[in-house]
This record gives sequence, structure tokens and C-alpha cells, in this order.
Amino acid sequence: MRNKLLTMQEAVKKYTSDGMLYAHGGALPVGTDSIAFGREMLKQGRKDLNVISNCNTQQTNLLAAAGRIKRMETGFAGLEVYGFANGLKRAVESGKTILEDYSNGAMPLRLLAGALGMPFIPANCGFGSDQEYCCADRPDDYHSTTKIRKIKDPYKGKDVWLFEALSPEFASIHVTMADIHGNAIMLGTEWSRYELSRAAKKVVLQADFIVDTDCMRQFPNLVRIPDVVVDGVVYWPYGAWPACSVGVYDSDEKAMKDMNAALKTQEGTDEYIKNWVNSYTTVQDWINVLGKERIDLITNTVTKFLMDPYRKWIKSDDEILRLLERR
Repeated sequence: MRNKLLTMQEAVKKYTSDGMLYAHGGALPVGTDSIAFGREMLKQGRKDLNVISNCNTQQTNLLAAAGRIKRMETGFAGLEVYGFANGLKRAVESGKTILEDYSNGAMPLRLLAGALGMPFIPANCGFGSDQEYCCADRPDDYHSTTKIRKIKDPYKGKDVWLFEALSPEFASIHVTMADIHGNAIMLGTEWSRYELSRAAKKVVLQADFIVDTDCMRQFPNLVRIPDVVVDGVVYWPYGAWPACSVGVYDSDEKAMKDMNAALKTQEGTDEYIKNWVNSYTTVQDWINVLGKERIDLITNTVTKFLMDPYRKWIKSDDEILRLLERR
């Protein structure tokens, strides 16, 4: 099997481009997402992105605040307890970003359809409201009949609503553990990362830990993303920060609030990018930027015992560097 390890810079350069249909693996705004991957996309100047987002996270909040998202389809746009997503809100209100609204039920179903190779999927959610009637791409077309289409069930004659399948060009997905071939284990709530890994044409995993393949052999039932659907693997600890990675680190609540406050203005966004995007290059740089005090705080989590069965297979930073050199 092929060694698929890449640096973060290599992965973004190789698999992303301006204007692409990009998806990320987040669901809850406070949950696990490939936020570090989004920071590197911003750093490398990606723009005019068309984004598939099961749920807006701080990744898309930041990219929107920086003016890099042209269009976005999402099942939820807020940041829960942290309030409106100020960066995304500012981008939509200014007309920079078109936001097409679906439900948290519809988005995973659409990804499932893409994973199955189906052009559409029937559903019983999201209709009879402005999610059906309002189309952000055609705002004057109300009641829209093209966003969520209605047909007759050929078996029972009842109305059925159809959603278009989602097949992103590329997806970045945060996982807890991956081996160098692309087999991955996710601790905590999976959300739609399983479906997304099959729906996207290209997939790169962002992992908190690189583990030996023996770990995957020991727990084959937990390998929800297999190597056959993965194109690249990036080792990036604390890559979901300031959100959480279950069993590894908690959400950094102060950082979540401070980040959203900064993204409310262009000046605050520029300062945030200076401090938290352009301030590092390597994994070690990133760890130094976060700092020991912050890392100690977020890793003092009551769920850290969840990693105990896997710790003996975790590869050290030096081992990972050697694996990168051997590609």
C-alpha cells in the first residue's frame, strides 16, 4: 500500500484550486472540523470557493470573513452558544457570499446520495417552508420549484420531495487517528464524515495522530474511512482548534469567542489572520503559537481516557518526519 503522508502545504497546493467545489467534514460548529486545512487554504490564497458545509464552523466563518467564499450550501449557519457567525454574516450581508440554506437532515442525505452515485434522493424534510421556496441563486423566484423538486411516489401516489446529490470535487476531513495509507478512526460523533468521504472525488485526512496500521487491524470495526477512498493524509495536531477533537482536546471557549468577535470587522479579521494564520509554517511552529499553557488547558479533558486503547500505536513526530522523507 502507498504511503499517502503529505505536509499541510503540499496537500493544499496539490488538491485545492480557486473556484473549486470544496467540502469540509464539520457538523456542529463546536465539533471536529479540519480548521487547520482551511487556514492553509487561506494562507495559499485560495478564493472564489464554492463550499459544501453540513454545518458552518470556524473554518468557513474565517474563509468567509476573508472574502474567499463565493457560494455556500449549509444546513446551519450559526455558532450556537457563540452567537451569529460574524464572518459569514458579514460576507452574506455584503453580497460577497451567496448562502443557500438547507436543513441538517437534508445535507447528510444529499451526501449519502453522492456516496451512492445517485443523482438525487427522496426526503421528508425541508419542504413546505422557505428552505423549499427561497433559492439564494434565484432570489426573485419565489415559490421556487427548482431547489427542492416535488414528484409523485410511483408506488403510493403521494407527494415526494427530491434533493440533488452532492459530489464535491474535494473534501478535507479531520479524524482522530490515521495510518499512512489513509485508514482512519474517528472518536466522538461522526456526523456526515462517513458519507462525505465516499461522496467527494478526492479526500485528504487531517489527523491528530498518525498510528501504525496494526492499530487499524486491531479495531477494524472502527475504521469508518478506509484507505481506498483517501488520497492524502496530513499530520496536524490540534488541527480542529479552537473547536474540539473528542478524546484529545476540548473546545477552547475563550478562543472561540475571541475569534468570532475578531471576524466581525475587516480590521479584526486582518489582525486575526496575522496572528493565527500567517504566524507559523511547520507543525512545531503551530504548537509554539498555541503555547504550552493553552495546550495543557484544552487537553485536560474528561474524555482523554478514550484514547487509552490506541496510545501504544501512536507514531512520534520524529517517526512521522522519517516517513515523510521516505515517500
